[in-house]
Amino acid sequence: MTANLRAAYAPLLALAGVVGLLAAFLGASPAWSLIWVGLLLPLLVLVARWSPVRPGAVAASLGVAAVAVWPVPLMWGTASWLEICGAVAFWAAPALGALAAGGYLRRQASRMRQAVRDSRRDQQLELARDLHDFVAHDVSAIVVQAQAARFVADKDPEQAVRALERIEAAGLGALASMDRTVHALREAAGARSAPIPGTSELPGLVERFEGGVLEADWAAVRELSREADTTAYRVAVEALTNVRRHAPGAAVVRVGLRRVAEGIELSVANSAPPRGGAGGRLGLRRRGGTGLAGLRGRVQAAGGTLGAGASADGGWRVRAVFPAREDALG
Repeated sequence: MTANLRAAYAPLLALAGVVGLLAAFLGASPAWSLIWVGLLLPLLVLVARWSPVRPGAVAASLGVAAVAVWPVPLMWGTASWLEICGAVAFWAAPALGALAAGGYLRRQASRMRQAVRDSRRDQQLELARDLHDFVAHDVSAIVVQAQAARFVADKDPEQAVRALERIEAAGLGALASMDRTVHALREAAGARSAPIPGTSELPGLVERFEGGVLEADWAAVRELSREADTTAYRVAVEALTNVRRHAPGAAVVRVGLRRVAEGIELSVANSAPPRGGAGGRLGLRRRGGTGLAGLRGRVQAAGGTLGAGASADGGWRVRAVFPAREDALG
């Protein structure tokens, strides 16, 4: 049920209550009044269930009054005050019952939402404890193995190599534990957990870009670490966005992934735009934390370098180089 529809119940009930009161005192027929009462009762339930408290209280007061006093004009002058009060109380009972029914449904829904929130919070706390326990165990193992490797490195290099292998396994285990826990936390919070995009998404990205050409050495791409892989994709997205903004007339935009002497290179180069265009010089945007300038620190954290400059054909080229994984080189 939409919020707009819920918000409409209180004004609708208030209007119906005013109409009912006016009709009752202006001499409406008993049949018409009973039909109107039959319409007011379900509206009272809906208002008690869905409406905000303040407008709902005003509308409910008018609705209850319209239901309770409709027989008063019919009894006026022929019945005693006691009989009139009895009739008002009699007809107020179903109106108050309708409000009670709607209020009960509202309270049950509120309790259910609170139970869901409490369950999610407990699950998140449990997952956080598990994350601490698992990662602390793996990090402790890494520290112990690193200390052992430091002591035996000179005397027994083979033992040091095995210790480094155990350190790598413990580090990968810690990363896997963090990934699983974060995924579970996102699901517990009700958020969709999507995989982080990497260079495997580049074909689709370039295909959606007019004039885009992808030249990729996928064997070299497999030598990228996970962090470098996702960072390379982010650099490509930002560079292509800059092309679209600053050099929309560029006929060709080449995205390259290849092995070079320094490691694995990602390059995005656009051809020179027509004369009178934006010039194609994308540069590194200067806003802190955004654009390629914001990615420079991330590229450096992944062990790489990032730069941009004019190309020989008058266009612009963004280039990021990442180191290959040591296990891939071995």
